[in-house]
Amino acid sequence: MPGRTVTGANFMHDLNASGESRLRIGSLFSGYGGLDLAVEHVFNAKTVWFSELNEPVVRVFSRHWPGVPNLGDITTIDWSQVKPVDILIGGFPCQDVSTVGKRAGLAPGTRSGLWAHMAAAIDALQPEWVVIENVRGLLSSPATRPTAQGDDHDRRNPDDATPGDATLRGMEPDPWHLGDSATRPLRALGAVLGDLADLRLDARWIGLPASPVGAPHQRFRIFALARRTVPHPTGDRLLTRRGNTRPCASETRDDRTVAPDHRLRPPRASWLTEQEKRIGDAVVPDRRTVQRWGRYAPAIARWEQIIGRSAPTPALLTEIANPRPAPPFVEWLMGLPAGWVTDPAHGLTDAQQLTALGNGVVPAQAAHAVGILWRHASSIRV
Repeated sequence: MPGRTVTGANFMHDLNASGESRLRIGSLFSGYGGLDLAVEHVFNAKTVWFSELNEPVVRVFSRHWPGVPNLGDITTIDWSQVKPVDILIGGFPCQDVSTVGKRAGLAPGTRSGLWAHMAAAIDALQPEWVVIENVRGLLSSPATRPTAQGDDHDRRNPDDATPGDATLRGMEPDPWHLGDSATRPLRALGAVLGDLADLRLDARWIGLPASPVGAPHQRFRIFALARRTVPHPTGDRLLTRRGNTRPCASETRDDRTVAPDHRLRPPRASWLTEQEKRIGDAVVPDRRTVQRWGRYAPAIARWEQIIGRSAPTPALLTEIANPRPAPPFVEWLMGLPAGWVTDPAHGLTDAQQLTALGNGVVPAQAAHAVGILWRHASSIRV
């Protein structure tokens, strides 16, 4: 990638420098907060509530966002009682759309089918912006729609859309097509984008590996940024075809006050600015790095330069088990500050730390992707 990376952070910094209150983020499927860090950084915003079910990961998030309430299980939230936000973000579970999973797809009753509850939250809260992150499998996994009254189920969900079909359920051979043909099964990302359109949001998306921001790995992810373009009439309930996932619409929110803690850059994510400055710098690994990492030395040295700290020991060695990844090394690969997940104060086991890190997103990668999408979305009506 030539030159330095410039994200949307600079543009949003100018937007908020006029004294406007910082935008408020509602966070779903929050994990350790990697997407929160990126969106706070790009939009100069602050997370005001989150929703996370995994108790060990909740301890990590709460440690870094003290005092921010956890709404808990997304399937039990009454959105009419939730504080409105300007930006709703989330990386809904990827198990059923991941290329290494069973490929059940985006369907009712699956973990990835929890997208329906995020869509219900969008419908109720009516945020100005929505940010979504997920795995590459959104491009190749099918979406199965629940049957609605008067719907032609056979046409919407043809037989060759059954999960597990080795021929990719009859979807278009080109993975960049999202289900444009009525005779083909709908791709998972196509379903998500279609729901956003139903909710009167104009969405843009991008597929991006972590390597363009200097990470020594690919970790390809899909990012989508949507912006509300048409006022939402009360009680429209656009997603009732997906089931009763929301009790009622939220209250209006035209009486916002200016936050007393307005700052030009939230300190929690300020380290991302320093990382961005170093992306693209020429780095030549020294002899010690070459001796330690061999052919991986250039990639390791570049990431060490960008995130500002040396790579930890990559594996844990024991006498009774094969080597396994060291959580501090995986944390380093994600570009997180040391101890973000692995601090003993969180009380997580090694396995819990690896699970949390494996489900997360590289903050610098997410900030870069959201920044690109924001620049393109800036042409949409304000």
